[in-house]
Amino acid sequence: MVKQRIIYACTQCGASTRQWRGQCPDCGAWNSFEEGVEATVGARSRAPTAPPGRPVAASSVDLASDTRIETHSTELDRVLGGGLVAGAVVLVGGEPGIGKSTLLLQVLGRLAGDVAGVLYVTGEESIRQVALRAKRLGVAEDRVQLLAETRVESILEVLGREPPRVVVIDSIQTMFTDVLQSAPGSVAQVRESAARLVRHAKDHAVSVLLVGHVTKDGALAGPRVLEHMVDTVLYFESEADRRFRVIRAVKNRFGAANEIGIFAMTGKGLREVRNPSAIFLARGSGDVAGSVVTVAREGSRPLLVEIQALVDEASGPPRRLTVGIDQGRLNMLLAVLHRHAGISTQGLDVYANVVGGVRIGETSADLAILAAVRSTLSTRPVDRGLMVYGEVGLAGEIRPVPGGEERVREAAKHGFSKALVPIANVPRRTPGGIEVVGVERVERALDLI
Repeated sequence: MVKQRIIYACTQCGASTRQWRGQCPDCGAWNSFEEGVEATVGARSRAPTAPPGRPVAASSVDLASDTRIETHSTELDRVLGGGLVAGAVVLVGGEPGIGKSTLLLQVLGRLAGDVAGVLYVTGEESIRQVALRAKRLGVAEDRVQLLAETRVESILEVLGREPPRVVVIDSIQTMFTDVLQSAPGSVAQVRESAARLVRHAKDHAVSVLLVGHVTKDGALAGPRVLEHMVDTVLYFESEADRRFRVIRAVKNRFGAANEIGIFAMTGKGLREVRNPSAIFLARGSGDVAGSVVTVAREGSRPLLVEIQALVDEASGPPRRLTVGIDQGRLNMLLAVLHRHAGISTQGLDVYANVVGGVRIGETSADLAILAAVRSTLSTRPVDRGLMVYGEVGLAGEIRPVPGGEERVREAAKHGFSKALVPIANVPRRTPGGIEVVGVERVERALDLI
C-alpha cells in the first residue's frame, strides 16, 4: 500500500521537513521551501535486500579496459580531462539558448562513428524537433538514436533492452519517477531521478550526460546534492547573446577542475576555438588609454586577455562596477593604489571589464587592473607590446603567481616585446623576442608602465 505525506523541500540544498519554514536550517536560505508529495512504500522496508558486497584490494581492480572515449572536440576533451569515462555522469548547465543541447547533439554525432550505440533522450522537445536540429547541424541522423520520454522507469527499460555506450538526458528537470508523486522538476523528483540514472551508469558502464537548468542567479536549478552525485559539472559562463561560449569544469573527478574550453556559435552549431588568445586580443589599431593585456591561467592553459578600466566623475555616490572581475577585489586594489601609489579615486566612478566574456578568478590580474586604472586617469595609453601580471598585496608588494614562465612564453608567442612581472617570476631562460622586467613594489611598477 502506498502512503503519501506532504513534505517541504529546500530548493537550494534539498533538505526536507514536515512543516514549512521561512529559513532552511541546513543552508540558511530564506523562502526556499516548496511543497511536495512524497510517497513511501510500506512493504519496501520488509522486502528482502541484496547481500552486501565484499571489499576488494585496489590492486586487484582491472583498469586495462578503462579507456577514454574521445569526443573529437579538442576543447571539450580538454575540459573533461581527456574525454568521456565509461560509467561517468556529466552535468552540463547554462542559460537558456546558450548551446547546451546543440553541443551534446554534436558530440553524439561525432561519437556515432566510433561508439556502438548513442542515445539522445529528450524531455522538452519532440523527436521531429530534435531531428530537424540534427539535420541543420550536419549530424549523422541515421546513427543517433532519439527517444522522447520523461519517465525514468521507461528510460531505464530502454537502456536495459538496447544498452548504448553514451546517453544524453535533456533535461534532468523534466524527468520523473513513479516512486514519487510530486511534479517533475521538484526537488525530490530531480534528486531521485538523477540517483537512478547515476546508479544505472555505474552498474552498466554507460556514460551519461545530463542537461541542467539554471536559476536567475546562474546556479543549477534543483537540489545542491545533484552536483555532488555526478562526477563532472560543466558550466557555460558566457551570455547567450555573445558569439563565444566559455565552458568551465567546476568539478571533475577524472581531470583538472577550472579547466575551460572556448567555442564560437555559428550557423552550423558550436565550433571550437583553437587559439583563444588571438580572439580575445582582437583590438583596434589605435592606442587607447585604460587598456592593458595580462595572462590569466585557466586550468592548465595560459590565456591572454585584455583588461579595460574607465574612471569618470561621479554624479552621485561613487560606483564600482566590474565584469569578469570580483568587485570586492577591485575595491581593495583601489585602496592599495591610494595608500602606496598616492593615486586617489575618491569621488570617481570606476568600471573594470575583461574583454570577451572571460571571468578571471585568480589574483594574477591585480597589477594589470591597477595599470589600466592609472592609464585612464592619466589619459596615457599603455604600450601595446607590454604584458603585465602579478598579485598585489595590501602592503603594496608584488607577489608571484603560479606558472610564471608559461605566461611569459604565451606572451612571446603572440608577439609581445616586453613583460612586467613579479621579480620572483622572472624566468631563468627568457624566451626569444621578449624582455622581462621584474618588480617588487606597486609604485615602482606603475612608474615603469
